[in-house]
Amino acid sequence: MKGSRSWMASILTSIALCIFTSCTHVGLNLYKTEGNSILPGLKEPVSVARDEKGMAYIRAGTMQDAMLAFGFTAAQDRLFQMELLRRFATGRMSEMIGEKGVGLDTQMRTIGFHRHAKRHAAILEPATKNLMQKYVDGINIFIRNHPDEHPLEFKIAGIQPKPWEIADSLALLYFMSWDSAANIQTEIIAQMLVEKVGIEKAKGIFPLNINPDDEVAGKTFVQIPEFESSYLNFAEDKILQAFFQDGPLQVGSNNWVTGPRLSMGGKPILSNDPHLDARTLPGPWYPCGLITPAFRWVGVGIPGIPAVVAGRNEHIAVGLTNAYGDTQDLYVETIDPKNADRYLEGDQSLPFAVITEKLAIKDKNAPGGSREKEIKIRLTRRGPVVSGVLRGLKTEKVATLRWAPFENMGPFIGLDRIMTAKSAKEVREAVSRADIIMLNFVFADRDGNIGWAVSGKLPIRSQRDGTVPFVVKDGTDNWVGWIPFEENPQLHNPQKGWIGTCNHYTVGRDYPYYYSSHLSPSYRYRRLTQLMEAPGKKSAEDHWRFQRDPMNLMAEKIAPIMANALLGSQDTKDLGEILSNWNYLDLTDQAAPAIFQAVYREFALLVFQDELGEDLVMSMLKVWYFWQERLQQMVSEGTSNWFDNILTTDVKETRDDLFRLAALKAKAKFSSTIVQNPKEWNWGKVHTIEFFSPIRREGFGKGLLSDGPHPFPGSGETLHRGIFAFNDPFKVIYSASLRMVVDLSDDDKVLAVLPGGVSGRFFHPHAQDQIEAFISGEKKYWWFSDKSIRENQKEFLTLQPK
Repeated sequence: MKGSRSWMASILTSIALCIFTSCTHVGLNLYKTEGNSILPGLKEPVSVARDEKGMAYIRAGTMQDAMLAFGFTAAQDRLFQMELLRRFATGRMSEMIGEKGVGLDTQMRTIGFHRHAKRHAAILEPATKNLMQKYVDGINIFIRNHPDEHPLEFKIAGIQPKPWEIADSLALLYFMSWDSAANIQTEIIAQMLVEKVGIEKAKGIFPLNINPDDEVAGKTFVQIPEFESSYLNFAEDKILQAFFQDGPLQVGSNNWVTGPRLSMGGKPILSNDPHLDARTLPGPWYPCGLITPAFRWVGVGIPGIPAVVAGRNEHIAVGLTNAYGDTQDLYVETIDPKNADRYLEGDQSLPFAVITEKLAIKDKNAPGGSREKEIKIRLTRRGPVVSGVLRGLKTEKVATLRWAPFENMGPFIGLDRIMTAKSAKEVREAVSRADIIMLNFVFADRDGNIGWAVSGKLPIRSQRDGTVPFVVKDGTDNWVGWIPFEENPQLHNPQKGWIGTCNHYTVGRDYPYYYSSHLSPSYRYRRLTQLMEAPGKKSAEDHWRFQRDPMNLMAEKIAPIMANALLGSQDTKDLGEILSNWNYLDLTDQAAPAIFQAVYREFALLVFQDELGEDLVMSMLKVWYFWQERLQQMVSEGTSNWFDNILTTDVKETRDDLFRLAALKAKAKFSSTIVQNPKEWNWGKVHTIEFFSPIRREGFGKGLLSDGPHPFPGSGETLHRGIFAFNDPFKVIYSASLRMVVDLSDDDKVLAVLPGGVSGRFFHPHAQDQIEAFISGEKKYWWFSDKSIRENQKEFLTLQPK
């Protein structure tokens, strides 16, 4: 409590200083948004109009001036957020939070986002480099020339913003790419399962990925590459286990587009709601309008990255989701028993390359308030060592990490060119150059063309799978080539008149390459298909409603089986009756969603825990995509050997036995934490979302800067996404981080709302002002035409050349 009081005192002291010593001349944690301001480097004056949400619309004579002003404006609104993301990505959090950040910083330095970003910055072609430099210059001008307008958060955190470089922006892009991939978690889990129960038993619960458009493509098993050893003890390696920590830009998402035939206005309508951890205010996406004589773009991007990646211009609209293409591989490598500084490729002994990095760690007891720690990163030809020493049966091993984007650097970024595309064809061409990140881009143009294409480059693996770590036996490279962009998953102007992706398995049975084994279950895409194929044309308002659809198709399959089991016992009959009358909508005022989720969670634990043990079962179950579709198949079939508890040798448990036992466990927990009567276990009482400042996420003083909790409909299985952590039910951690609907027949506006606001400064009027609309479904807009921007303008700033 003493530390909390000290922290609160520092906040109050900083606020008092801001008010009484005029540390910001425009008000408490505000910045200049009206009048005139000097922006060195401009060729001509640039105007920045802000609407009722505080969203900036930048009007410039050239693209270069627009990007300079874009960087400056982003820094005005989001500099502290940008600084936190940069520190996270570049491995410098311990400078701010001390020893607690050392493990994270070591991991980030080991992966090497910033190390590789510097290498990439050096090979950018001149036009791309110039635009990125203009954006970075704008950030640095705000840092250097406007210290009295820096966010108050810097004072509270005890840090100062440092100048930006192009490599910092590229490091953020690499970090976003890494955070949107997760196959490394699948590989670690798969290896631990094999070690625990053997290859054949583990194979039965490996991921099941189904493409609803091509049902027979659903994998019913996974090809297992040869294992040299089944006992590498991955479960005990703390370095590897750290990869189970989710990052702040880990992406899910829905996106879809209807062509003219299915759209009310006669032109395509595009919808996008990226799913991220959006609880940290003001939210991950930064909205902005960029207007020059050559193009007009309104949309969102990640602050610190000079591209607006989802939105529209006069000709096209674009939305994105995570494609989950497998760009990550773990390798099991053998340490040379004669020399621990070398590793083996067959009979050949090679030296580990070694990179030395230095961490500056905040420490109030050290001279100057900081101490230094040197870390050494070892690398093989495949990548950095990401484990401790693994004790194999005969020799010592290490795990190394290989990541495709680091091997596919090119002179282009690709994302920046989407903003100036004039047709669906040009969007596809821009996406073909976005090799850094694996995303599903859905797009449309005003001529009525619609399309979908996956960005990024995937390796062609000789073993045709990447579900388990690859054992290095010699110098042969198992990555034997790269899938050409033309063979990436994609679709253009399909006969059905619409396209959509929900992070699901999108390749067909005839796809010639391994794509991924870490993908979303098919429930959301199946529900989207139902909505899209319902009779009649769809309006923008229909799309807006679809984004908030709470129908749970997983529950529609499993809940009747669960209810039937619960009705068979007097102790659980009341829960069974509630489930029997459920319409499978995850609504906050219904008890059935809470009962279903609580019972199914306990059921999953009962199915696997007896054989896997507490630690491994939690590691597996927290990665929802690994097991959800597989367990549904097991429930539907009803006869899996996994249902029998091996610890009870005198009885053979069935699926329904486990459902009844799970219900009793859930009943005991809810009765003690909510109320005794199951009819009052409303989903909204436990399934809530809360928004908070990065300065104070918990503890004393949190309420001063947070908003919520709010009852939240939906679940991880609905289009209205509300994912909770398996090991910490049922508070929402992942939700829509943006809802956007672009109707290309409407030249005035775009339907869009954020779960926070435009400004990343606490106490700012536009830091939290969109939360109420986000929760309720109220329509908010980005303005697109000159007329609508002018009519909704609230503030106007002219940036003048020096």
